[in-house]
Amino acid sequence: MAFSCLEKRNGQTFKETSQEATKLSLAFSRSPLPSAENCQKLSEDVQNAILAVATVYYWLPKGQGTTLRKMVRDATTEVVEGMIQLTETILISPLESLSQEQLISTGGVWEACEQVSNLPRNNQAAVVSALAACLSVVKDALEEMENALVEGQDPYSDITEDEDLGFRGNRDTYWSEADRKLLSSCMGLIKASKACLKKVLSVVKAYGKAESPEHIAQLDDLADIANEISPSVDELALSMYPPVNQLAVRLNQCYLCLLPVVLHPKPAIHHKRSQDLF
Repeated sequence: MAFSCLEKRNGQTFKETSQEATKLSLAFSRSPLPSAENCQKLSEDVQNAILAVATVYYWLPKGQGTTLRKMVRDATTEVVEGMIQLTETILISPLESLSQEQLISTGGVWEACEQVSNLPRNNQAAVVSALAACLSVVKDALEEMENALVEGQDPYSDITEDEDLGFRGNRDTYWSEADRKLLSSCMGLIKASKACLKKVLSVVKAYGKAESPEHIAQLDDLADIANEISPSVDELALSMYPPVNQLAVRLNQCYLCLLPVVLHPKPAIHHKRSQDLF
């Protein structure tokens, strides 16, 4: 059964979980405190709600796609962890009072339950979401490095001066001319990564389908590759700060150079104009 087919049932499940969080929070925030019998009932209701939440993930067939299942798993895990945090907060909070921490924990469960309504409904939408997230990370890294590489700018300008020396006299906090030449090529790779991701995202969004096991698997392959790009770009950006880590820069350069090849869509990936990509 596809996730979209479970939408109504899922919505009710998370609505009830949100309500159970509210009941649990309020039960110990005012007089009279719940009796032992009522505590047992509260405990059972919370347990049933959590089991229902976990079932949402296990109901989703593996054939619907790894990317979609990961997103559903992460969403349900966040709800479960939120309920655990709320319970722990109640245990350490003064009885017959509603602490700020308790309010925050309760709101966290509400928010986690609400986020489920924003989950993708199929693997194509899930992969689009994953690609967009990777593209956002790459854009941020590129913007950060472009700002740091402004002519004459000190990349550590936000760090205060040494209390004893009165200044940061370490030359390792500045780029040499050789460093700047190397960084120029690195910036080109990051820009190419951004352009590549942007094009792949555009085509998957326009032509991607999740109508067959082959299509779903190919979409998952794209998402897996894209998910490796963000850490590589981050590592490359970090290794570019002085003192420049030459080995790390070279390794990440090699990986990003292969990006257009490994991300090139396979013929069956549902788009009509793969020549528009590369």
